[in-house]
Amino acid sequence: MLYETFNSIKESFGQDYFTSRIDSDIVQNLNLKFELREYQKEALGRFDFYFNEYQKRQFPAQILFNMATGSGKTLIMAANILYLYNLGYRDFIFFVNSTNIIEKTRDNFLNPLSEKYLFAPKIKFGEKQVDIKEVQNFEAANPEDINILFATTSLLHTRLNYPKENTLTYEDFEGKKIVLISDEAHHIQRLTKTKLSQSELEEQRTWEYTIKRRILPSNMENILLEFTATIDLGNQNISRKYEDKIIYQYDLKQFRLDKYSKEIEVLQADLDPIDRALQAVILSQYRRKIAEKYKIRLKPVILFKSKSIKESKENYEGFLTKIKNLSSKDIQEIHSRAKGTILEDVFNYFQKENITFDNFIRELQEDFSEEKCMLLDSKNVNEEKQLKLNSLESKDNEIRDIFAVNMLNEGWDVLNLFDIVRLYDTRDGRWVHGKYKPGNTTMGEAQLIGRGARYFPFQLDEIQDRYKRKFDDDVENELRITETLCYHCFREPKYIAEIKSALTEIGILPEKYVQRELFIKKSFKKTDFWKNGVIFINDRIQNLRTEIFSLQDAKIEKNYRYELRTGVIKEEIILDEEKKPKSSKDIARGKIACKLDDFGENIVRNALDRFEFYKFEILNKYFPYVKSIKEFISSLNYLGSVGIEVLGPKDKINKLTPTQKLEMVLFVVKKISEQVRINTSEFIGTKLFKAKLLRDIFGKNEGRKTLKLDSDSERAQEMVEINLANKDWYAQNNLYGTSEERDFIKFIDEAIEKLRQKYSDIALLRNEKFFQVFDFDEGRAFEPDFIMILKKRNHKISIYQIFIEAKGGWTYDMNQRFELSKEGWKQKFLLEIEERADTDLKLENKHFKLMGLPFYNEKLKKDFEEALENKILS
Repeated sequence: MLYETFNSIKESFGQDYFTSRIDSDIVQNLNLKFELREYQKEALGRFDFYFNEYQKRQFPAQILFNMATGSGKTLIMAANILYLYNLGYRDFIFFVNSTNIIEKTRDNFLNPLSEKYLFAPKIKFGEKQVDIKEVQNFEAANPEDINILFATTSLLHTRLNYPKENTLTYEDFEGKKIVLISDEAHHIQRLTKTKLSQSELEEQRTWEYTIKRRILPSNMENILLEFTATIDLGNQNISRKYEDKIIYQYDLKQFRLDKYSKEIEVLQADLDPIDRALQAVILSQYRRKIAEKYKIRLKPVILFKSKSIKESKENYEGFLTKIKNLSSKDIQEIHSRAKGTILEDVFNYFQKENITFDNFIRELQEDFSEEKCMLLDSKNVNEEKQLKLNSLESKDNEIRDIFAVNMLNEGWDVLNLFDIVRLYDTRDGRWVHGKYKPGNTTMGEAQLIGRGARYFPFQLDEIQDRYKRKFDDDVENELRITETLCYHCFREPKYIAEIKSALTEIGILPEKYVQRELFIKKSFKKTDFWKNGVIFINDRIQNLRTEIFSLQDAKIEKNYRYELRTGVIKEEIILDEEKKPKSSKDIARGKIACKLDDFGENIVRNALDRFEFYKFEILNKYFPYVKSIKEFISSLNYLGSVGIEVLGPKDKINKLTPTQKLEMVLFVVKKISEQVRINTSEFIGTKLFKAKLLRDIFGKNEGRKTLKLDSDSERAQEMVEINLANKDWYAQNNLYGTSEERDFIKFIDEAIEKLRQKYSDIALLRNEKFFQVFDFDEGRAFEPDFIMILKKRNHKISIYQIFIEAKGGWTYDMNQRFELSKEGWKQKFLLEIEERADTDLKLENKHFKLMGLPFYNEKLKKDFEEALENKILS
């Protein structure tokens, strides 16, 4: 498979080989609200490699991104459009099988007022501003714009084969490079997957023939980009067809393991459909209250799913009647069944907060009134409902629940869906070769749950990653409800097994979870380390850039080279043995050196005015001591000292025109703005580490922590090689970690006697999200795997606090080390602590020293051993 080939390239050249290829022009022209995640950078880096360096690139090109529902495929599309614009492509066709998805994508690509608009307010490549335009054909399309035609697959086929005036025709493709973008591309794999009868084949083939046999090959530079979360590689026909086309695979299982999804809970209840709906409403309102408690703006949405349009309408009407006539008795009946379920937390919360059933009912009747409920089906869908569906997360959108059948199974992007209620009790699975196989209905439900599992982003502080789950290792935290999607269904063991099997198959539900208890040993609680000991932790603060007085302080290059364009034509005869190029004329070349301010303030200011970065209020944030744009241009601390070497024909470089001078200045100031953004960060980590009582950091809940671990993870396995319960130097009962962390524990066990010869007291603690430290350069949060505390007595007590991180080889750089890898900043920070860190606790009879060691890695163990010997044992 192509993606496996790219995986091998990544292993050979380092983990960031693809992610480091992202062009800053692409990033700056996307909506900054949607920060690219690592896996999205990986996808875009592979895309760049394919078109720039991959020697087996196809002409015309057809590639597929197999990425999980909710992983941001539409943002990848937007970035691909920008990238291909830079390669000279101007005309794009977006097609999909569903009108709903067309409308949503049109809004995301064209409407700057949409909350989900994907591009920057102004798209600029250098000094050129680019517009995105919707077109019906490419005949009169502006060759400087990004021109996009939106169409369903069937409509695209109809337009081309039954042309009307001012619509797309096959003549539109003559002499043009076209990019075809296919969303939900698994629909165009149906012919490959199955053998249909001849009549069905002819009927289905029409649109596929149009796209793949007529449009794509009409120009060898055409490109077909396919996007899908669903591809059946178990089918030999599909596997063979897409062997050289799948550029990246990031499935739902990996999406979940990387914590970008909600967790899934299946709640089964022996209730009729409307009472099952009421149970979901109670849970939804509780979720809203917990969010409000922590100042999180969340309006959770419920999807009520019926089997048919008729049943959906009946359920909708029955629900409104139930809410209107809701009584305390109805709530009490749900309460009586709550024990041992997630609903028990709900009623415990009501009791703790003195929320009466009568008051709660009034809330529900307000929040789930008729105007806040939507009945949606193919017969009643309209533009107003479409707009509400696409803006469910908006603060102005008050919709709390939606009754639907199948309309939302694909192409529905919603982050605040937290409950899906199945209002029917049928199953359609069957036995195949002695194994029960979930039916199409159940698999469709699983796919819908996968869509709903998109994480609702929030953060309690600036340190947390707003797009990832935060409480996997804190099972008791009440905010876990804001990271959990609940699927409500009837209590039927065979169906429960069926839906769990389907969810496991698509990767959104692990085989099973295991819970592990991590706690501080009773013996360690008797030590002085626990009773009186401290650990030192630093803070993250805003980077005021008070140390930046010049470009040099910001590590900005001061000298640049610029090649003047000549317009000269060269001709080379390929079979000429001497291969002497012929030029339209011989040109004497030369170079001159000059300063930016040699070009005059007006030209420099004109160039600066074309970049948002050089607005004074933004510039001043990066250079706090500059007092005006005039000073920035003329001062030797800033642009006044920037030099440029111009290469080109002698007769031109000595007579530069104003336009040429402007191009040169634009080139330089663009480079400078890019460097400034990269070289200076918004935050820094303090050099002062403040003392915290060890028992306060590790002692919450009496030093106990319940870990909920995915059974797919190696961390779910207990460490059996060493009985840590009997090791007095290890403060906790066990280790639930990676193989590299286990190897580190074995290493320390072997080295412990050497340590005892020098230190009277030794303690090693596993940092299971107990604390974070922040690197000095950018204030990036870092949770070292372990902290070791050593005490020795001389004339006064010396206490060493050592931060340790075990790191697997999967993060190696191209040199099979860590210095240049994406994790390299952590090791750099660890090694800087000894020299740069200071503590806020100064005692006459105690000396504290902080330090970090290189990453522990089995293949690079010698580096760690040498550091331990030189810093700790010598």
